[in-house]
Amino acid sequence: MIGTVHLLQSRTDEAIVWLEKGRDAMPALPQFHLLLAAAYGLKDEAERAAAELAEARRLAGEGSYSSIAKMSADRSWQAPKIRALYKATLGVGLRKAGMSEE
Repeated sequence: MIGTVHLLQSRTDEAIVWLEKGRDAMPALPQFHLLLAAAYGLKDEAERAAAELAEARRLAGEGSYSSIAKMSADRSWQAPKIRALYKATLGVGLRKAGMSEE
């Protein structure tokens, strides 16, 4: 996903453009909302970030996206370089969006 690559490379403005396109094309897919929550969080747009996080959780179902710790247990975060990118971007942005650490 182009938006994810931009987000992980700290190109937040470009990430938002692509992630909004994805969300608009597939509004029922929670991942776009989750990634937008992180991107808006990184841009200090707290209200938009919180709204996207809430929508991602609603679409994904109860207990989904409940904490950064649970998300970091995902296998895609296992490679050290990828883990560092996720923590620096997605983790920071989601924390600003209101996601708890634990």
